[in-house]
Amino acid sequence: MSARGTLKQKVGRFLVALPPYGWLVVFFLLPFLIVLKISLSELQAAIPPYKAIFAWAEDGILQLRLNFGNYSYLFSDELYALAYLNSLKVAAISTALTLLIGYPMAYTIARSPARYRNPLLMLVVLPFWTSLLIRVYSWMGILKNEGLLNSFLMWLGIIDSPIQIMETNTAVYIGIVYSYLPYMILPLYATLEKMDLTLLEAAADLGCPPFKAFLKITLPLSMPGVIAGTLLVFIPAVGEFVIPDLLGGPDTLMIGKVIWAEFFDNRDWPVASAVAVAILILLVVPIMLYQRNESRAEAK
Repeated sequence: MSARGTLKQKVGRFLVALPPYGWLVVFFLLPFLIVLKISLSELQAAIPPYKAIFAWAEDGILQLRLNFGNYSYLFSDELYALAYLNSLKVAAISTALTLLIGYPMAYTIARSPARYRNPLLMLVVLPFWTSLLIRVYSWMGILKNEGLLNSFLMWLGIIDSPIQIMETNTAVYIGIVYSYLPYMILPLYATLEKMDLTLLEAAADLGCPPFKAFLKITLPLSMPGVIAGTLLVFIPAVGEFVIPDLLGGPDTLMIGKVIWAEFFDNRDWPVASAVAVAILILLVVPIMLYQRNESRAEAK
């Protein structure tokens, strides 16, 4: 191939890669750098409520002032450690529940006749047409003591008095599972729908029971969808704010609520930014290490 053809190929690849990389730079890297800069600044009673990290001295020298005390403060107060751990616990349990509910739904849709798949997927995506805030408020009407659920159970005679569901972790789990269920179903469906069914037929011909065939064939082949769905649910659930704030009680401690309180109640933007950077590192670094190990395993 000539040098001109090689140059055209390189330019074409660059133009193809430019939109996604540009999107990441504008909507991820730049906001992250802004938050990182604020996290290294000092608090002040002004607007904005933090000092600039670059300042000119009297002798005309540009000084860089970095305050790492915001990060050390996170280790001195156990509130942040408890918020991180509770957020990870709530996100992990919610992700597990979402997987237990979403896998059978995705499997059923993938094995349905072709003419039914699109309508079933439409029903899965349909809640996205309504605002998340409206859907969470709807669950408040369902789960409160005088709500639809307690009224229905009392009408059936199953319970004599209302069950306290609102302002508990149970309500938070219900809200997160309901809100993020499509994020689990869609990647699972995409994986299961492409699976070669002749493998199951061959296993049946060899006398393999259906459940064992599922464990030995279907489940391993669907692991890419399981991993993708788990990440899509777990990562945003860790930093969730709206659902714990509306469905959880005052004792529901999650890192999203802590960040909100630092930003808007305490107006301590540097500490709030440090909390946000710390949780991002806590989530991104393990994912990057996992992807690196997967890439090495595939290369072998």
